[in-house]
Amino acid sequence: MPTPDVPPPPVFEVLTEVGIINQLATAALEACLPDDLIAPHFAVLNHLIRIGDGQTPIEMARALQVPKTSFSNTLAGLEKRGLVEAHPNPKDRRSKTIWITTQGRRIREEIVSALGPVFRDLAQRAAPGTFHSLLPQLRELRGKMDALREE
Repeated sequence: MPTPDVPPPPVFEVLTEVGIINQLATAALEACLPDDLIAPHFAVLNHLIRIGDGQTPIEMARALQVPKTSFSNTLAGLEKRGLVEAHPNPKDRRSKTIWITTQGRRIREEIVSALGPVFRDLAQRAAPGTFHSLLPQLRELRGKMDALREE
C-alpha cells in the first residue's frame, strides 16, 4: 500500500483521469438523452453502431463490462422502445442475436447531434490537435487493457 509521501504510479494517475473524464462525459450525455433513455441504453446503441449488429447478449455484456442480468434488463428496455430487435442466432438457434432498428439508429444520431454543442465547446477550449493526437494512444491503451482482460 502506498504511503502518503509516495506519489501513485503514472498508470494509476492516467486511469484516474480517464475515469473522471468518463464521469463528466456520462453526465453530459445524460443531459442530452430523451426522458425514457439512460446512459446504458445509449451505450448499447453506440456499441451496435460501432461494432455491428448480430452479436449475442453475452458477447455484448462482456464487451460493455456489465453483468448479464443488468444487461438483459437494458436490452428489454431497448426492445420495448423498438430500438433493438432480437433474432434467433443462426449458428445455434438456442441463443439470440441483437440488431439495432432504424428507429434505434435515428435516436442514436439525434443524441450525438444533441451533444454537438458540448463537443464544439470542448474542442474550442482544448489545444489544436489535442483530440487527433490523443485518439491513437487511447485506442492502443484500450486494446492493451482488453488483451489483459482476455488473459
